Amino acid sequence: MLKTTVASTPKGRVVLMDSITKVTSEDRGANVVSASHGGSSSGEFALEVPLASVFFNDAGVGKDRAGIAALDMLEARGVAAGTISHETGRIGDSQDMWDQGVISHANGIAVARGFKPGLRLKDALLAVVDGTIK
Repeated sequence: MLKTTVASTPKGRVVLMDSITKVTSEDRGANVVSASHGGSSSGEFALEVPLASVFFNDAGVGKDRAGIAALDMLEARGVAAGTISHETGRIGDSQDMWDQGVISHANGIAVARGFKPGLRLKDALLAVVDGTIK
């Protein structure tokens, strides 16, 4: 089960984890790429640690938008959150999501920070931690 830091600067850090259940207090303030679905149970795990942002797999969105339910939960608590398309990154494989993922959905906070649907997640996150995007 992968959990690794792929970028770290004074402006931020990016942590990949194959499951959001692996988030710990050590991840406080990080930008997390989790290969979990973006459902409400994943949102609950993400809310346990204050994160700068968190991205999930949209898992095909699903019935009643169940695969992206975490985005609204996290926005209500002031956290930037989004998903990558299940067609661009494998669910359960954060490295593939990092390498290939394209943002499919984002909450209002994420969009305001430059995480717009259609962008490659890796490019957007690196721009944030490099200071290109604030």
